[in-house]
Amino acid sequence: MKTKSCLMIATVLLSLSASSLGQAGTDMKDAAKDTGDATKTAAVKTGHATKKAAVKTGDATGTAAKDTGHATKVAAKDTGHGVKKATKAVGSGAKAGAQKTDDEMKK
Repeated sequence: MKTKSCLMIATVLLSLSASSLGQAGTDMKDAAKDTGDATKTAAVKTGHATKKAAVKTGDATGTAAKDTGHATKVAAKDTGHGVKKATKAVGSGAKAGAQKTDDEMKK
């Protein structure tokens, strides 16, 4: 009887061990699937954020180029006005100098 009881207990313990191992395998599969799903979700979100950042960078670059072009145009216009004024001033000074030289020559 004692042997029969020990054999029965051993059988029950072995079946519980096998069941536990089977459950552990299922848990591992589930954990791997969950990790794969989370990785896929993270990759999709990262891709979306990268695309959005690229679009915003492109927009900002276009705006900066437009602003730079406008500033360059304004600066060129202002430089042209400055050169024109300076040329007039030099011309007036040269004319006055030439007149004075002519007057001195006549004396």
